[in-house]
Amino acid sequence: MDGIADMGGTGGWGRVRPPRAGEPVFAERWEGRAFALTILSIRVAGGNIDAFRHALERLDRSAYLDDGYFGRWRNAAELMLTDSAILAPAAVDARAANLRGERVAEPPIPAPARPGYAPSGPGSLRSVDTAPIFSAGQRVRARNLSPPGHTRLPRYLRGHAGVVELVQPASVLPDTNAHFLGENPQHVYSVRFDARELWGAAAEPFAVTAELFESYLETPA
Repeated sequence: MDGIADMGGTGGWGRVRPPRAGEPVFAERWEGRAFALTILSIRVAGGNIDAFRHALERLDRSAYLDDGYFGRWRNAAELMLTDSAILAPAAVDARAANLRGERVAEPPIPAPARPGYAPSGPGSLRSVDTAPIFSAGQRVRARNLSPPGHTRLPRYLRGHAGVVELVQPASVLPDTNAHFLGENPQHVYSVRFDARELWGAAAEPFAVTAELFESYLETPA
């Protein structure tokens, strides 16, 4: 889906600050807790990394941007827990209000509705029986898709042509795995796009390389 998380290729976000030598991983203590809670929530909710990414892209602009990097992780973890009915939708707000000294009745704990997710193997790499459709050096085009569900095909690449640099090992397809509709592994390709193909003749002369699943690509007309 085309949510706030798909920011690649858009402007107006300011410069990216590189990490400083000796800088701690977590700037504040709560960030480390948010990281740990997210990992635990994925397990408790019966999810996977693709379901977590889909939760991130479903956040509204405020929940994604205003709370910072680990804040959005925390918000996505809460969404996964409510999706699986581990938490009632208003449970976190009620508990926060009670911590502030307010007297708020917490909603009853719902009956869990965790998905029956069971990976077929460790990690995300898989084997497929079919040969790759595309080969290194071949010109391809990213399909112009706008799916309602999860995808790892960035908007700024859709409809643009590039060249396959490398055929990667097959991997679990995030588009279905995020929705617990099967792993459906596919070949993955490293595709090199010229910046001027993506952003016009005025773009700086550099290239962007993206890892794209086979179903994201087609042969240019």
